[in-house]
Amino acid sequence: MSEEQSFEQMLEESFIAIHRGEIIEGTVIGVNDDEIYVNIGYKSDGIIPKSEYTNFPSVSLKESVKEGDKIRAKVLKVNDGEGQVLLTYKRLQSEEGMKKVEELCKSKELVTGKVSLVLDGGLIVIIDEVRVFIPASLVSDSYITDLQAYKNQEITFVITEVNQKKNRIIGNRRILLEKEKLIQQEETFKNLQEGAIFDGEVKNITDYGVFVNLNGVDGLVHISELSWGRVKSPKDVVKVGDIVKVKVISINQEKKKVSLTMKFAEDNPWNNANEKYAVGNIVEGKVARMTDFGAFIELETGIDALLHVSQISVKHIEKPKDVLKIGEHVTAKVTELDLDGKKISLSIKALEAEQEQEETTEVAETQEQSDNE
Repeated sequence: MSEEQSFEQMLEESFIAIHRGEIIEGTVIGVNDDEIYVNIGYKSDGIIPKSEYTNFPSVSLKESVKEGDKIRAKVLKVNDGEGQVLLTYKRLQSEEGMKKVEELCKSKELVTGKVSLVLDGGLIVIIDEVRVFIPASLVSDSYITDLQAYKNQEITFVITEVNQKKNRIIGNRRILLEKEKLIQQEETFKNLQEGAIFDGEVKNITDYGVFVNLNGVDGLVHISELSWGRVKSPKDVVKVGDIVKVKVISINQEKKKVSLTMKFAEDNPWNNANEKYAVGNIVEGKVARMTDFGAFIELETGIDALLHVSQISVKHIEKPKDVLKIGEHVTAKVTELDLDGKKISLSIKALEAEQEQEETTEVAETQEQSDNE
């Protein structure tokens, strides 16, 4: 009997002593969908539930861990109620990960991780079992309407804040994108030249013009440079996201400003105006706008001609709006062409006078022929 007690005592003494909170290393002796069994050299095996192995429910324990693997874990309970030692792998990784995260925050080293969760206010990325929160305002350098596009995507960022007491770790991706954008802008500015032609994307529209992105640099197309024709609102010409062809007018390196145009010389409607709108030509157009002194007739996009109130009719007209309407098509005669000043004057009165003269001549000829008979 004493020999048996001595043997049991010897066996008991052969096992290591473990304590709650202790970090131990063991060998995986079994794995199923919910638990990992570990030989820790103790009289009872250790067990790691799936919830204590990872923060990702979709992870397969059988694919992550194999029998014979060495694994480090932390003791949660020496006896879980069923005679086994309850271990945690996740919390140990988190504690060690927290130290790593603090170092990354100090060094501002780049961190890459997969987005595990998308919240209304931002993204959650797990780094060594540490939850890093990236607020929506720090996800991109532009406003993002739907963060779901980032789910399960690997993103690179820097850790800017670590507060263990509040369990708050903040990541920032925007700062990297802004830095990349600045580098790209500097490179683009170095290579920009007046007269250069680009295909750019419309990024923003204001009342006074359109901002077009040229390889990281936003250039302004003033409303007067959007078209050869009159533009009431930039939104009538383009929309955000459009790809447009632009030419560089001027560059201000100091203020980092670029002026652009969408008007190209070969498309200038005045190129052939000396032939199309020569004095004496009969032309057609539509009433674009009116003033008390006359109506402006759009002959084509970019060319408006003045029909003075005194030239609207052989009859006396007080105001153009008394006889004309916006959008109405009229036929008139070119009475003046100023190519340098880009001005054209029209007259309906001259046409009416010619028609009256022709009618008078026809009547006279008819009467003379009748008298001769």
